[in-house]
Amino acid sequence: MKIEELKSFLESKYLEYCNPAFIDSDPIQIPHRFTYKADIEISGLLTATIAWGQRTTIIRNSERLLELMDNAPYDFVIHHKASDLKRFKGFVHRTFNYDDLCYFLTSLKSIYSEPGGLEQLFVPQVDEHTMKYALGRFRYRFFSLEHLPRTRKHVSDPFANSACKRLNMFLRWMVRPDDGIDFGIWNSISPALLSCPLDVHSGRVARKLGILKRKANDWKAVEELDQQLREMNAYDPVRYDFALFGLGVFEKF
Repeated sequence: MKIEELKSFLESKYLEYCNPAFIDSDPIQIPHRFTYKADIEISGLLTATIAWGQRTTIIRNSERLLELMDNAPYDFVIHHKASDLKRFKGFVHRTFNYDDLCYFLTSLKSIYSEPGGLEQLFVPQVDEHTMKYALGRFRYRFFSLEHLPRTRKHVSDPFANSACKRLNMFLRWMVRPDDGIDFGIWNSISPALLSCPLDVHSGRVARKLGILKRKANDWKAVEELDQQLREMNAYDPVRYDFALFGLGVFEKF
């Protein structure tokens, strides 16, 4: 397909999948249970962090996390003591375990003790045209406290050529304009800078459509796909994540 034909096709699929019904089966339903900005951010980051594997399991374990935080993630994060973390004993999602979770909650408490909370850690500098360096700075700050080396694998690094699928998904949730699915609560970041949350589904569809040639789902592939999506919509390229993901998961395209 020519670029205009492809854009029209992806727009039609965006409109098909970007509707409230999408929320019912997607992990984004977890932060949608809150209205306070910091609750949305914290529940969103924790949900995105464990967003690999079966979506039903991701949602179930995310709900378990909320229950253990008394369904008040910000209040728990900012006020918890080390002894309060014992309630998470036994929590595990694939390779994300109790020790990893305890560090995440401890680091988040430190982050929210400073002005701006999570959002200010992701704000790009004026000469940056992607979120790559902001992702790197966030990761550096997130692991600025004493931690187990094993926990670092749960926050991806674009400078290690990771596709950063879960972080890019989290940023999509926070930054993209409120369209009934994404929240649009981070106004300090332009949607134009976002990258597609590249995974096995969106990658397969993108290759079939001819907008991704690279075989590996890594950061270089993200940059290649970004270039194509920005040609179709320079302001909101990641809107097409709905199309690529929906085609792959729901239509087995």
